Amino acid sequence: MKDQYLDLTKLIERLHRRFLDVLRTELNRLGIKEINGVQALLLANIGGDEIVIRDLVERGYYQGSNVSYNIKKLVDFGYLEQERVEHDRRSVRVRLTDKARDLVAKVNDLEERNAAALEQEGLDPEEVRAAFKTLRRLERTWADYIQYGDF
Repeated sequence: MKDQYLDLTKLIERLHRRFLDVLRTELNRLGIKEINGVQALLLANIGGDEIVIRDLVERGYYQGSNVSYNIKKLVDFGYLEQERVEHDRRSVRVRLTDKARDLVAKVNDLEERNAAALEQEGLDPEEVRAAFKTLRRLERTWADYIQYGDF
């Protein structure tokens, strides 16, 4: 089991990097040079919500310093609007601009094309559900370790 576990963790890391490469390639195809795959993914995760930056970090999507840097860049390039939260002036709420919503729609189109390509390659939806279930269990195991310590 240990060897399979280690192989799985390495694969997860490679898959994440490869997905960011896919996003970067799509951004290049669209002629978007000012942002990277991580920033495009950040926009997609914000979606139609107005969200406090701290919530992105707490959900486990991003590291604190990285999210602050990426939010600043996305504001500078006109993809995000930000404002201080009324009741807690230390918190900042962000939302997508029209420019970002257009990009997120294109990222969603890319995801639909990728899903269709997987289906054309013969990947069964049941296989995808099983992989998802396994990865969720791994995520829960890691979250429990972080919260409660040794297994």
